[in-house]
Amino acid sequence: MLDIKLIRQNPEKVKEGCLKKNAQVDIDQLLEVDKKRRETIQALEDMRAQKNRASKEIPNLKEEKEKNKLILEMRELDSNSDRLEENLKNLEEELNKLILSVPNLPLDDVPVGKDDRENVVLREVGKRTEFKFEPKSYLEIAEKLDLIDIKRAAKVSGSRFGYIKNQLALLEFALINLAFDLLTKEGFKIVVPPVMIKPQMMKNMGYVERGGEEIYFLEKDEMYLVGTSEQSIGPMHCDEVLDEKELPLRYAAFSTCFRREAGAYGKDTKGILRVHQFDKIEMFSFCHPEKSKEEHKFLLKTEEKLMQALEIPYHVLHICTGDLGDPAADKYDIEAWIPLENRYRETHSTSNCTDFQARRLNIKYRDSKTKNLEFVHTLNGTAFAIGRTLIAVIENYQQKDGSVLVPKALQKYLNFKKIQ
Repeated sequence: MLDIKLIRQNPEKVKEGCLKKNAQVDIDQLLEVDKKRRETIQALEDMRAQKNRASKEIPNLKEEKEKNKLILEMRELDSNSDRLEENLKNLEEELNKLILSVPNLPLDDVPVGKDDRENVVLREVGKRTEFKFEPKSYLEIAEKLDLIDIKRAAKVSGSRFGYIKNQLALLEFALINLAFDLLTKEGFKIVVPPVMIKPQMMKNMGYVERGGEEIYFLEKDEMYLVGTSEQSIGPMHCDEVLDEKELPLRYAAFSTCFRREAGAYGKDTKGILRVHQFDKIEMFSFCHPEKSKEEHKFLLKTEEKLMQALEIPYHVLHICTGDLGDPAADKYDIEAWIPLENRYRETHSTSNCTDFQARRLNIKYRDSKTKNLEFVHTLNGTAFAIGRTLIAVIENYQQKDGSVLVPKALQKYLNFKKIQ
């Protein structure tokens, strides 16, 4: 949520930011409702002041006629006050709805673009994998080695589900161990969070106004299933004042995640690339506003360390304004090289959400210099999206005989160096 003062003082900047994000929001209407709300509050305060003066005058009036006249005037004020109170309630509801529809504004250095085709490649790391034999797709290899079973998953759960089995399941836990080993050294607190959260908490995280069609909602229980564990980590400190000395407060959360993947079609819907359920390790940081850009670079650097540990080729994208979600003011993606597709596919993202989520969640810290309560900044980043990382490992580490080598960084967590 944006600060209403920012919208009042810089309406053109807010309009420009919404336009860059392709968000259709009527800022003029928002400001008009805000103006009416403030006028109504002022009118109510004037009425209360009148009533206070009258309550002091009435006992001192000797003339019964004057006293009755003033009492009637106060009753009329009460009636008008009730009407204004109802108007104020309606105006506040309308204003709140309009403010929540305004996305976070992109930072000034974010590349301007309409969609993902205008994302900017910052760097390419590692040589693209080449083979001296005819390589196979990850799914062909995994099915032959009994590592992934999508046929039985379809029988049990329907399309876009899969059983991850045998050595590949052990490889998942090796990825988790690798990530947690690195992240604990960087001061992250390890968490296994709830995967069901209250509607208000999901709304406060900023994922409902746009993009809500991707979220699973359990109507009978009035609970959302998380699409990423940041959605349950962010609200952990709702309505709290954090100790400035503890910032940045970093969490690394492992959870199963759920998404509808409503827009997915074609080859992406077969296998485990775009599924309704997947495991993920997510980084989340509550930090000082002056340090959020620095913290964002740290999260990206950490993601790159994990990819470099696996020795999988990748490139880094700076996401353009039109491809940013509502909460993000800035975002980077990492895409791993997938040989059989001859292209890079997203495995990581990291976003700086500035104070957008913290305002909705009411998470603050006390500034040591001014002693004022200020909103923290929140950031998130993928450590490993397990399914997609397994795909990248299988495709890049496949051998001529159909086996798959285990990346060196994972071998210490396993009792095998090759899947065959």
